Amino acid sequence: MTHDLEARTISITGHDGDKIEAYLARPLGPGPFGGVALIHHRPGFDDGMKEKARRFAAEGYIACMPNLYHREAPGASPEVAAAASTARGGVPDERLVGDVDGALRHMGSLPSSNGKVATIGYCSGGRQSFLAACSLKLDAAVDCYGAFVAGTPPEGAGPNMRPIVHMTKDLSCPLLGLFGADDQYPSPAHVAELEKALRSAGKIYEFHSYPGAAHAFFEVDRPSYRPEAAKDAWRRIFDFFGHHLSS
Repeated sequence: MTHDLEARTISITGHDGDKIEAYLARPLGPGPFGGVALIHHRPGFDDGMKEKARRFAAEGYIACMPNLYHREAPGASPEVAAAASTARGGVPDERLVGDVDGALRHMGSLPSSNGKVATIGYCSGGRQSFLAACSLKLDAAVDCYGAFVAGTPPEGAGPNMRPIVHMTKDLSCPLLGLFGADDQYPSPAHVAELEKALRSAGKIYEFHSYPGAAHAFFEVDRPSYRPEAAKDAWRRIFDFFGHHLSS
């Protein structure tokens, strides 16, 4: 069932009480609906990520995407804001968790919420989705090719891109991982390292790697886009959320 929806830019309370920009897309109607905190990729709070938020709303989920770069460049274009954040080493982990928590709390306050929440992130947001799932109480989390959850970052990756595989023991919910088999960050070896940690910790997870796909295979406006991989991955995301976020 496809839902009518509304979408707009709002203000939420993020880490340390800061007011930050966020994009909210929600189905029209009384619900109840599950909530998805959408964590944008390294290029930032851009049109492609807003389209993903609207897709979640059309599928019957409240989606809230905090602008993780709002403090560095309020009102700036996604490109300028992303560059400003990168110049400062990226988004600090503690701040990320606070901003995602703010998005979750905002969705939970809406009358149409069913109280169940998840995160999903792409690229750097995939790492941050895993971080949030290890730091907050969630019902589900999705990591779409999140670099530097495991493995060793390359020189120049920035101080806020350190591996966090040691946090696996704290994972609060089932995890879906979607990866390109031809990706370098995360490489198949990095994915295998994370999978080993999840098995050792007795966590519930489901991983899928797509042959012929590299990083950013979801992004329709890039040469990296792989339609068949993206189509299958979207199906798996909605099956996963349908199981874990239903009323």
